[in-house]
Amino acid sequence: MTSRLMTFLKTERMRWTLMYYAFFVCLGLSVGLVGPTLPSLAAQTQTLVGDLGAVFSASAVGALLGTLLGGRLFDRVRGHRALGIAQLLSATLIALYPVMPSAWLLLVVVVGKGLTDGFINTGANTLLVWTHKEKSSPYMNALHFFFGLGAFLAPILVAQVIEIPGGYRFAFWVLASVSGLAGLAMLTLKKNPQHQRPATTVEETTRLNYPLVIAAMLFLFFYVGAEIAFSGWIYTYARTLNLADATMAAYLTSGFWLTFTLGRLSSIPLATRFKPPQLIVAALTGCLSILLVALIVPMSSLLVWMLALVLGLCMAPVWPSGFTLAGQSVRLTSRVSGLILLGDSLGFMMLPWLVGQVLQGSGPQALIYLVFGSLVFNLMAFVAILRLRRTASMVATAEAAVLHE
Repeated sequence: MTSRLMTFLKTERMRWTLMYYAFFVCLGLSVGLVGPTLPSLAAQTQTLVGDLGAVFSASAVGALLGTLLGGRLFDRVRGHRALGIAQLLSATLIALYPVMPSAWLLLVVVVGKGLTDGFINTGANTLLVWTHKEKSSPYMNALHFFFGLGAFLAPILVAQVIEIPGGYRFAFWVLASVSGLAGLAMLTLKKNPQHQRPATTVEETTRLNYPLVIAAMLFLFFYVGAEIAFSGWIYTYARTLNLADATMAAYLTSGFWLTFTLGRLSSIPLATRFKPPQLIVAALTGCLSILLVALIVPMSSLLVWMLALVLGLCMAPVWPSGFTLAGQSVRLTSRVSGLILLGDSLGFMMLPWLVGQVLQGSGPQALIYLVFGSLVFNLMAFVAILRLRRTASMVATAEAAVLHE
């Protein structure tokens, strides 16, 4: 059995796949590193922590541009070479984070890093599908599991060095070194997966259900905003309210990503037994319940840990279940997918920045209210999807009946 496993892992396709996984670990590390180091970066650039929340928007702008660029390029270039170069550029930008003397210089670097993130995210997902084709589903689930694993490990890395004066810099430089090695390893791959185009293409002529698409956009907008806002600001929330010291606050963020990763892993078999609406209802019920407890009960160190762990576990299935539901509700052409995913990018861009502005003026307690409100709107968008989906189904049935008369 062991020899067969080793032989399987040494196949060309698996070498490619393991490289994509390594890239997504690095991607998760870079996302998970920002929240715990935000106060240190604010001190480094002599900026208020709330104002530095603009890094989330800057990263989202870059990621949006990188996604658009990747979508155009990967049909035309050698995929592994493009990914390797992007990863090396990403490593260089990561190394620059802790040496930028001003906020605007840091934001320029963040935009560039976001661009490489969007490019790598698009490329790794695309090349993985080209590698495994119709059998790509389990490999795709594993790819996003490794992203969660990286995001979980990042705050642990920060916790090891945060008490050392200027120690947060080492977290960035360690990640830059690992990312650089992954980029160099990718450049050693000589072959690339090929996209098999169909012999003929059929122009899509079906009417686009814009209300359903907009509802799906809003679903991702409010969910992603809540996820990134909570994971990015819970460190500052716990430190400001003296609920945890620097080390424990970093572990708190890591705890959120740990249960998030476990939730993503456990949602794979659950998705085979339950439909997306059932998973979404259960997940959002858990999210809103623990947030309601946090709003009613006076906050304590124990409660903030319960909040982070339960919220991470319950948030995990919402995004994939919502996107799957959207795919079952409308015909997911590349244009429709792009429109729906625009909600993801805008939520990542706007809501964490808004949280930073509100926290600066109203205090850290506002974080719980804002995340709760965002998930309430997320639930409303979900209900809208179900109603619009039912209406579309009834219209389609009526049209089919007319055609058969």
